[in-house]
Amino acid sequence: MQSSGKLWSGLLLFSLLGLLAGPVIADNMRYALDPTHTQVSVHWDHLGFSNPGAYFVISEGTLIWNNEDPSESSIKVEIPVHRLTTQVPALDKLLKSDFFEADEYPTITFASTRVERIGQSDDYRIAGDLTVHGITRPVMLHATLNRIGEHPLLQAPAIGFDAKATIKRSEFGMEEYVPMVSDLVQIRITGEGLAPEALAKELAGQEAMLEEMD
Repeated sequence: MQSSGKLWSGLLLFSLLGLLAGPVIADNMRYALDPTHTQVSVHWDHLGFSNPGAYFVISEGTLIWNNEDPSESSIKVEIPVHRLTTQVPALDKLLKSDFFEADEYPTITFASTRVERIGQSDDYRIAGDLTVHGITRPVMLHATLNRIGEHPLLQAPAIGFDAKATIKRSEFGMEEYVPMVSDLVQIRITGEGLAPEALAKELAGQEAMLEEMD
């Protein structure tokens, strides 16, 4: 009995040591960004009098989130320029044609290269490559994780975040009217991600509802 007890104690100790020595593997959760709850806005200084803005919606976005090791996380986003809106039709046309040259460069993209948690907070630095007007530059997003868990209405995994960054538009080949209209542009992002299957089902339901309303 005593030898048997020692044997089981030894096996248990061996197993525990193996667990401690082995790598901790955390699953990466894949989210599709919800275009109905994800918005990108940009703002600039106009002659020192006001700070008008333009708004974009995404066409596609994927967030892979590792809650145990955020450095393993990543995000990719595509934004169609033609859906830009400032609520001023003449300005919309000017920005799309003269600034973004949307016919030649129809898509804005962002792809992360590094995700870093700041201490033990819900704040993160997300480094990545931003492509605008056919030019790619490194950009740093300062992000806050708002919530992660089950969506209370859809009963599906969900995540929500806000982020901000500052860029120089001249670095993306858009120097028009600098310095009267500021070179610095403030970017603000708010977004929600859902499990891809749940998002597909939700968007299909919204589309069906719109068809019924028509």
